[in-house]
Amino acid sequence: MTNNQSYEETLAHVSTFSKPSELRITDIRFTDIMGGPFHSSLIKVFTNQGLVGFGEVRDGADKLYAQMLKGRLLGENPCNIDKLFRRIKQFGGHARQGGGVSGLEIALWDLAGKAYGIPIYQMLGGKFRDKIRMYCDTEVVGKDTGTAMGLALKKRMEEGFSFLKMDLGIGQIINEPGTLSAPLGFLEEMRDVSKNRYNPNNDSLTDEERRDIRNKHYDIHNIPHPFTAIHVTEKGLDMLEQYVADVRAVIGYEVPLAVDHFGHIGLEDCIKLGRRVDKFNLAWMEDMLPWQYTEQYAKLARAVATPICTGEDIYLKENFRPLLQAGGVSVIHPDVLTTGGILETKKIGDMAQEYGVAMAIHMAESPIACLAAAHVAAATENFMALEYHSCEVPWWDDIIISSKLPKKLVQNGFIQMTDAPGLGIDDLNDEVLAQHLHPFIPGLWEPTDNWNHYHSNDRLWS
Repeated sequence: MTNNQSYEETLAHVSTFSKPSELRITDIRFTDIMGGPFHSSLIKVFTNQGLVGFGEVRDGADKLYAQMLKGRLLGENPCNIDKLFRRIKQFGGHARQGGGVSGLEIALWDLAGKAYGIPIYQMLGGKFRDKIRMYCDTEVVGKDTGTAMGLALKKRMEEGFSFLKMDLGIGQIINEPGTLSAPLGFLEEMRDVSKNRYNPNNDSLTDEERRDIRNKHYDIHNIPHPFTAIHVTEKGLDMLEQYVADVRAVIGYEVPLAVDHFGHIGLEDCIKLGRRVDKFNLAWMEDMLPWQYTEQYAKLARAVATPICTGEDIYLKENFRPLLQAGGVSVIHPDVLTTGGILETKKIGDMAQEYGVAMAIHMAESPIACLAAAHVAAATENFMALEYHSCEVPWWDDIIISSKLPKKLVQNGFIQMTDAPGLGIDDLNDEVLAQHLHPFIPGLWEPTDNWNHYHSNDRLWS
């Protein structure tokens, strides 16, 4: 220490959390927010040394999937990430059901990084890249023509984004006569159910009426693609092809453009549509079918020239393997908050690379999930681009407080990686969170003591 350097200044360069082996989890709490861009359950994992780890449940999921795991983690050392993940992973599942295990796994990595004073990517083996390319997903709402969508995407490019995604599907033509065929009355029923589900006047209904509307909406949109009997006519294919042509006329052919949200149509119609848009040099076609239909994905991939992509709803590495072995995808698209977390996503990317398959990463959540995904992206060689959904959310960056991260995480279409320990988050901004609480799930970091002793004989074998 130099003569003119104070004790406090010296201490600022020294880690005061110098006993990672004695670190223990003491509490886990949650806060639910809306609009960032969707519903997010944020997680704080507290420890006996004052360190706090941050995690997040998958967008639109229920924090119940994480709460039920609290009694299995209290008193444990969060640095034993793989051990604790193996303890709780049986309680996760595909899609939103993976959100509890995955969100808590992220918080464990954050704590381990803070305890040892290093960024997560370094614990994963180091960086392949210093900055993470973001691809900007642009909603179709309000962009009824390809030209309108093209202009919206052009604005993204002017903001620095070098990779784009848009919607393309039956939702854009469902109100145009002669574009779709289906059992008579079925499409009208779908429209009516959706209209009732999102009617702003639903507040005047009874709980029973709202529940009935919600259940009907769930049921009709839960029919898997091969069973809806919806088919796209030549007129419908013409309109969707023209939509993409008009988009490309505005943005050009050089920038990668992925497409998503095709609607619940079967394999044959996916092939018809895919062949119509092959000519537009698309980056990938995403989630055209339910991911479980491995053989259908293989048939689709062989029938079209555009890369096929899926994976955001797949939990655990072993469930990606059949798609890779069958040659059903050219791009996998895991969500860190569904796969099982940070390490599982890294393993998935490495496995995909063995099959010559690239990895993009799905992300529609807060900066917590975004940073977790960015660390995976930095440490995985075959990474392509990370999704970003929050261009129109002015308070998104304000959710977190950090002394070492840039105030605006996504700049000119990239996230710059830093040497900040863990995720790089010092704290969350409770003032901002309080302004965006979920209307039906109020409260900031409420006690969760009722979950402290939730435990059972969980072993799956005798």
